[in-house]
Amino acid sequence: MKNYTAANIRNIGVFGHGGEGKTTLTEAMLFNAGLLERLGKVENGNTTTDFDPEEVKRTISINCALAPFEWNDVKVNLIDAPGFFDFYGEVAAAMRLADSALIVVGAVSGPVVGTEKAMDMCKKSGKARMIVVNQMDRENANFNKVMDELNAKFGPSVVPIQLPIMEGGKLVGYVDTVHMVAKKFDGKGEKDMDIPAALADQAQSVYEALTEAAAETDEELMEKFFEEGELSREEIIAGLNNGVLSGDITPVCCCAAQPNIGVYTLMNNLINYMPSADMVKAPKAINPKTGDAVEVKQDGKFAGQVVKTVVDQFGKYSIIKVYSGVLSLESSLYNTREEKAEKATAPALMRGKKVTPMDKLIAGDIGVLSKLQFTATGDTLCDASAPVQFEEINFPKPCISLAVSAKKQGEEDKVFAGLNKLLEEDPTMAMEKNVETGDVLICGLGEVHLDVLCAKLKNKSGVEAQISDPRIPYRETIRATAEAEGKHKKQTGGSGQFGVVNMRFEPLTNGEEFEFVNAIVGGVVPKEYIPAVEKGTREAMKRGVLAGYPMIGVKATLFFGKYHPVDSKEVAFKSAARLAYKEACAKAQPALIEPIYQYNITVPNEYTGAIMGDLSSRRGRVLGMNPCDEGTEVVAEAPLSEMFKYATDLRSMTQARGSFKSEFVRYEDVPAFEAKKIIESAQKEEEEEE
Repeated sequence: MKNYTAANIRNIGVFGHGGEGKTTLTEAMLFNAGLLERLGKVENGNTTTDFDPEEVKRTISINCALAPFEWNDVKVNLIDAPGFFDFYGEVAAAMRLADSALIVVGAVSGPVVGTEKAMDMCKKSGKARMIVVNQMDRENANFNKVMDELNAKFGPSVVPIQLPIMEGGKLVGYVDTVHMVAKKFDGKGEKDMDIPAALADQAQSVYEALTEAAAETDEELMEKFFEEGELSREEIIAGLNNGVLSGDITPVCCCAAQPNIGVYTLMNNLINYMPSADMVKAPKAINPKTGDAVEVKQDGKFAGQVVKTVVDQFGKYSIIKVYSGVLSLESSLYNTREEKAEKATAPALMRGKKVTPMDKLIAGDIGVLSKLQFTATGDTLCDASAPVQFEEINFPKPCISLAVSAKKQGEEDKVFAGLNKLLEEDPTMAMEKNVETGDVLICGLGEVHLDVLCAKLKNKSGVEAQISDPRIPYRETIRATAEAEGKHKKQTGGSGQFGVVNMRFEPLTNGEEFEFVNAIVGGVVPKEYIPAVEKGTREAMKRGVLAGYPMIGVKATLFFGKYHPVDSKEVAFKSAARLAYKEACAKAQPALIEPIYQYNITVPNEYTGAIMGDLSSRRGRVLGMNPCDEGTEVVAEAPLSEMFKYATDLRSMTQARGSFKSEFVRYEDVPAFEAKKIIESAQKEEEEEE
């Protein structure tokens, strides 16, 4: 592929709900561009952009993938993004790579949650967008119904630049509402036809709406429109281009990707209406040395951002978008986050999994670099003489954590090493060890996401992991005051061990976990042994007296004791303290307590009733409700034990429209019936270990 300047490059992300035909549409465009001998099918696992073994197995897109092609002397960098919500980290990467968005909507299903999310992401990031109503070949396809729903959801700025011509339930042509001409598909291309009488009034109405929308994008056009009541074709197109670039107009096309009907026309519309790379500003950036804002222009020294990392059996590839200058083998590659220089490497073009070397990448283009040593997703690479750092990519944060372990005993190190490699590819994944329970937690965007990560681990590293519910970090405390004597006496010939302590244990009310008080009078326990008593108590409190969970919220007072001038030692007083702790706390109304988290749950208004009812079933308490841009923020508290799969359940309850954040607030008593089960389970585990 030859080199193109930014004016002849279109970076277009393909977004939308799962199952609307994004990958099939991408495949059809590659076929039309002469890059494929035959059309692949998702169900057959042979499409260009769904090449990962898990994508083939599940017949869904999991990763965003590049699909560049040439069309009418323009390079189109198409980015096929997943539609399944567990993989929205890939959608965020695709949105950063793209300068504009092609949002795919089903002709039967109409605009659904994925459509809303894509439109919202475009709005927030200021991306131009076009909607294509796909699957017009399906039974019950209804373009007009879909348009009504699009206008109801997104307003009158969503306007059709095509109206489908249907005969016998089949898409046979279209009316171009910008040029007011009709075209009929003849199997090889298009030929002119008269606008069908049944569509004439609708086409005229849409034409007038388009003219008015175009006029509103420019004061001069608006003035002419008011004076003359019409605009020239060139003025309408210029106005539409302005409106698309600003996001004020969203044009709508139609096609049937599976039989490849109308896709040629769609490709022409992408070239004609979507902004070129030279019309789009680079992301916000700073000078990393001074922290001052920097405006990155395309004619400056080299600067680009790594937006995605791909690791396969052949090595590591960093997908980079070049915002300034030229990237070539001679380029200086300086990583501003790591403050290190990378070894120069030749850029390449990636289409699906196929990598083709290139001599250079010009500002506005997208390509890959291989074998970068220090660079991770989100990092900026630039010329060291003009350091710059682009703003971070807003990847969604992990919202579900499950315990992960090796399926085969002895393979733990291999499993964790393999998962750490996957962290390079997936910034929405995290791994951490819970020091309290000992569980290693794998964190992600949903249960399917975590399941796919384990499958990738098996495919790439040859080891199997299993995921399970994590253990809850319960605690124990006491609700009353009790005293006990701890006596440790050991005589085995020669020097013995002797220590006696009298201790009082009582609940702490100041929120602290532990307080030790030395109340010894008259030296009945020499001061050199006092630290041993405190240390023995602290060590003993690591295991509670009910279920073996750590004991907190306790004040321990040493008020009396005995010692022996020869046999007393620190170890004896530590043991005596442990004995006193066990006896006293068993009498001091011990209680099992659980972590309580605060949840800030954001949902559309129509779901608040269901959310509150569900929280009640989880022993949650609603603290308040606040209006917000997305609808309502429900603020609640609930036990962690009831909420660790809440991400999945919230997605189900709200059709993926809800989101939440959580943070620990305190511990509270576990209800008696729950506590009994937990204690019995802990005792059973202890017996099995013995």
